[in-house]
Formats: sequence, structure tokens, C-alpha cells
Amino acid sequence: MNTRRLAIGLPKGSLQEATTKLFGRAGFSVVISERSYVPSIDDPELEPMLLRAQEMSRYVEQGSLDCGITGNDWILENGSQVERVAELRYAKRTQHPVRWVLAVADRSPIRSLSDLKGKRVATELVNVTKAYLAKQGVSAEVEFSWGATEGKVRAGLVDAVVE
Repeated sequence: MNTRRLAIGLPKGSLQEATTKLFGRAGFSVVISERSYVPSIDDPELEPMLLRAQEMSRYVEQGSLDCGITGNDWILENGSQVERVAELRYAKRTQHPVRWVLAVADRSPIRSLSDLKGKRVATELVNVTKAYLAKQGVSAEVEFSWGATEGKVRAGLVDAVVE
């Protein structure tokens, strides 16, 4: 008898509650303890694990997980070669796909993409942002942001953010 379970990555953080509700609508009960990264689920064939959506595709690609729930943005950012099985249209607050935007301060002289030449841009989505700017012919310094990204442009630490 094969006792192997399907290792499935569930997103921790902002999508955690929406994911639990999604599984509930599918007939599963997922229970997540505040102090554990291993949730319980009422299906003995599933082995769930909580991970950040940003890193999910890497673990699927390397075979540590059989599948995971993450956004296409993070698959592209990581350059992961994984099979996309389905598009689940849900998010923390909406049923619409996530949209990344480039933003500057209200008083910024930056009014077009070309104005970013030589400027600093902060984002979690470094590789995708660099590729987009390069495709548009814009050379800018793109740096990783651990969070509170929008505050960095207000404080003058960077010229623009991608969020």
C-alpha cells in the first residue's frame, strides 16, 4: 500500500485566510495554529505546509513540494520552471487578479517611464521590474524592498516603487 501524501504548499501571510476559505468551499477543513507552519487538513492524502507565496514556486520546482498555491508574478520573479495547473481568482480583498503598479510621490518630477532613467526603484519584484524597464529601454537602479515599500518613496529614499 502506498502511503505517500501529496505535499501542497499553502500561502502564509495575506492570502492565508482567503486560502483557508477557498479550501472550505471545496469541502476541506484546514486548521492553522498560530505557532505552526504545518496546518492540519481533514484529508489523510494531503500534507499541507505554510510558506510565503513569494518562494512557493522554487520549492515546487526543486521537488520539495508536489504543488503549491502562488501567483504567476512570483513564478516569473523566481524564473521557476513549473506547470501552471489552474488560475485561482482570489486574493486578500478581491476576486480580481493582482496588478502591480509603478508609483512615485505626488510632487515627483517623474511623469513618464522614461523619466526613471538613472533613478532608484524599490520593489519585491526585482527581476520582473528590471526586465520590464529594460524592455522599455529604461536604465534604472532596481533594489529589493523587504516591505513598507510605499513609505520609501515618501521619505525620499527611492524615486519610485513597484507594488
